[in-house]
Amino acid sequence: MTARPYVTGQGTFDNSTVAGILEYEVSHNTIQSSHSTKKLPLFKPNLPPLNDTSFATNFTSKLRSLANAQFPANVPQKVDRQFIFTVGLGTHSCPQNQTCQGPNGTMFAASVNNVSFAMPTTALLQAHHFGQSKGVYTPDFPINPLIPFNYTGNPPNNTMVSNGTKLVVLPFNTTVELIMQDTSILGAESHPLHLHGFNFFVVGQGFGNFDPTKDPTNFNLIDPIERNTVGVPSGGWVAIRFLADNPGVWFMHCHLEVHTSWGLKMAWVVLDGKLPSQKLLPPPADLPKC
Repeated sequence: MTARPYVTGQGTFDNSTVAGILEYEVSHNTIQSSHSTKKLPLFKPNLPPLNDTSFATNFTSKLRSLANAQFPANVPQKVDRQFIFTVGLGTHSCPQNQTCQGPNGTMFAASVNNVSFAMPTTALLQAHHFGQSKGVYTPDFPINPLIPFNYTGNPPNNTMVSNGTKLVVLPFNTTVELIMQDTSILGAESHPLHLHGFNFFVVGQGFGNFDPTKDPTNFNLIDPIERNTVGVPSGGWVAIRFLADNPGVWFMHCHLEVHTSWGLKMAWVVLDGKLPSQKLLPPPADLPKC
């Protein structure tokens, strides 16, 4: 088996091809009756180029859930809350007396809906559970882009992003539809977004700007693939749905480590339900203190 990365960004990485060997154990009788493997032709597929977006898209768009009695696809058919998040790069002002490598001497940043996540010094889950969120986070993460623009066209002149520890608060059992839209700011790029605490269904994806009127008519609500990580297409969008039935505080972040460190992350607060089994458990008595 051979494999190589799919990449659309400008960063340096290991671009070599990795190989692995699978050896199947078979019984002695099977070996005697089968043809010698030495006579079999070697099937060596040609891997696509590292940046072949059309190949990657064609492949991933064919993936489906089994959607049968044993492995049902419980896709939320109605949506309680819809969100549109832009994901991409941006800039911060360079701190005084420092040299930064971003455009025009700025510092590279990344954001969701133009909010670059600032890590708190108190754990989010701890602050939520004990009702001590003041000064730790605010529940006002923007549900839509604050300033709409042509996300995949010519980027705006102002590429600065804001900083904040902002979260989205969801009542227990809320059904969520989230559209994640890539932007061309500092270059369009595929971002692998990972959600903690939940699996979600990838109900649609496309290139260009998401059209809220036309694109939902093509959503797959029958057998979409169920995942916890999805690549936002380079210069495109992806739509996911999930049921918020797991109380707690859950990060969602880009799985390119440098982008996460630049702030391409946010978090969801899922409130307790009414039943005991739907409530966040307290921290164990022996939990080490920071």
